[in-house]
Amino acid sequence: METTGSDHGRGGGAGCSRPASSDGDPARGRAWPRGPVLTLPLSPAATLADPARAAAALEERLREGGVIALPAPGEEGALAAALAAEGPAGPAVVIGSGGSAGGRRWVQLPLTALEAAADGLGTWLGEQGLDPTACDCLDPLPLHHVSGLMPWLRARRWGARLRWLPAPLLRDPAALAAACPLSPDRPALLSLVPTQLRRLLEQPEGQAWLGGCGLIWVGGAALPEDLAAEARRLGLPLSPCYGSSETAAMVTALTPRRFRDGESGCGPALPHAALRIDPASGAVQVRGANLAVGEHRGGRFRPLPLQAGGWWSSGDRGRWGAAGGLELLGRLDGALNSGGETVFPEQVEAQLLAAARQAGLPLGQLLLLAEPDPVWGERLVALVRAEEEGDDPTAAARSLLPALSALAKALPPSQRPKRWLACGELEPSSLGKWQRQRWRAWLQRRRGEEF
Repeated sequence: METTGSDHGRGGGAGCSRPASSDGDPARGRAWPRGPVLTLPLSPAATLADPARAAAALEERLREGGVIALPAPGEEGALAAALAAEGPAGPAVVIGSGGSAGGRRWVQLPLTALEAAADGLGTWLGEQGLDPTACDCLDPLPLHHVSGLMPWLRARRWGARLRWLPAPLLRDPAALAAACPLSPDRPALLSLVPTQLRRLLEQPEGQAWLGGCGLIWVGGAALPEDLAAEARRLGLPLSPCYGSSETAAMVTALTPRRFRDGESGCGPALPHAALRIDPASGAVQVRGANLAVGEHRGGRFRPLPLQAGGWWSSGDRGRWGAAGGLELLGRLDGALNSGGETVFPEQVEAQLLAAARQAGLPLGQLLLLAEPDPVWGERLVALVRAEEEGDDPTAAARSLLPALSALAKALPPSQRPKRWLACGELEPSSLGKWQRQRWRAWLQRRRGEEF
């Protein structure tokens, strides 16, 4: 089902759009001007330490028509190896994407795509009764992440006020409230990943500060049921959303009203994008002027692979919920076939986390990975970290394994982990994403172990 018009999406949105070719594909067949990729005159570490200065330098380079790469600290070598000598001309940015399964990708986003995304989101805010020009855009993420870049771009596009939030403040709600007081006269717009949201909700000061926000987008990873329930109990204006680096961040968002009313999922498409579900693979597909033009990989520029009509297939599997919003089912590259059943580890993780919290188990982190099995084809393996670790994190995690294994017996056989491993260092990235290649390597070193 294609989601355009008054259904789940509204097409091209506001701002500049790319010219369409004769087959309806807005990028295919275009003769892109070529140009080199530049970097900011600040190191990645300096960019992280002084985002306002970095943003000013980025603004200047974009005004000059440059293509600016924004690596994270420590990624300079990987970026240099990936960049093509020439790629599509600017103004544009190149940012990292992925890294959890298929390796780091370096995506090039034209300024027109970024502005189309900002314009569409501004229209959506107006539909929620919020004037973008009268809002404060809070930015707690680094510029090298698309969700750190976009608050700056939105404030620039809307004429709104931008307020940088140093990352350590999100771990200290009392200091955050003192450093960033919120005014009811200027609704604060905030983007968080679930890990950041959980840290703030764990303390009364964090709950009170979040309650002063005008709207809180939550994305980057699945929103756990217990976090959603707590946010509803507190009446927080949460807006679960979905997007990627290739789409210039959000392409769907659930309104706070629908969230408070109990609706799950990521909501319908935003004004600047159209969405559909590929009937063959179940992949979420996106079309719009907000799409990247391609990626730099192995010293070559590769145009974004688009199907006829300009549709880009994400790596996520989804479906439309009963209320018309997008529901994510997991990564296509993370699915496994176990005993003839397709299993999505993220869904099983969510069920086990919810069951563990309902049972009162101090489970801090859970990651499910696949490994070959001679009978089933593939089976899940569970990596576990305890919430209350004491002096020995591995021993604390190991003490939970029998109870977790018992809880898993309520799941279908194909979804029950074959092995349970205590992992005291288990932790997602600072953006709430799992670096699955890292943990697969950890698992390989412990083949044959189980509790």
